[in-house]
Amino acid sequence: MSDFPKDIFTEPSDVDVDTLNNLGPLRHMAGIWQGTRGLDIKPKADGPRKQAFVERIELQPVDPVTNGPQLFYGLRYHTHVTKPDQVKSYHDQVGYWLWEPATGTVIQTLAIPRGQIAMAVGHASADARSFELVARRGDQSYGICSNPFLEYAFKTVEYRIEVKIHADGTWEYDEDTVMMIKGQEEAFHHRDRNVLMRIAEATPNPLARR
Repeated sequence: MSDFPKDIFTEPSDVDVDTLNNLGPLRHMAGIWQGTRGLDIKPKADGPRKQAFVERIELQPVDPVTNGPQLFYGLRYHTHVTKPDQVKSYHDQVGYWLWEPATGTVIQTLAIPRGQIAMAVGHASADARSFELVARRGDQSYGICSNPFLEYAFKTVEYRIEVKIHADGTWEYDEDTVMMIKGQEEAFHHRDRNVLMRIAEATPNPLARR
């Protein structure tokens, strides 16, 4: 039995167009952020290696989105990472953070220029200060898709991110990307974490500005 309605076309009426007021647990993440004490634990031929990094994340509200009766509020994001005192990109990532008020569902979509995409899901209350999302390889709804070389050499089988919102206005994340690396029997846990401080406020979504 499906929990979805029989009417898959009719959109909700009287939708509040002010995304910033309807982001649930994501509302604390809206804005432009900087983190200067990031830590990456990455795989190398001789074993795990630690790398410090500096990060800038921009999370801006988009207009409410509907799939027939389904309603999402969300943030479009761009993450840019460099090594300390360097200009060359160390990591670049784009996607959306989405909140579905009707079900308490939180979704993160992500795409990186290594030829990889993922969609992770979790659940939280509207006033939650922490939540965790997960994506697994092979899941047809919330999964991971990689280019053939990554599937061959660095197969990602699970992606997990935990977010914590702090009372001082900062927030932090802890990511665990689980990979099966060619020639290694044990799974490798590629970890990334950082604490973000707001450096600018979010810009209201287009409908709210109008």
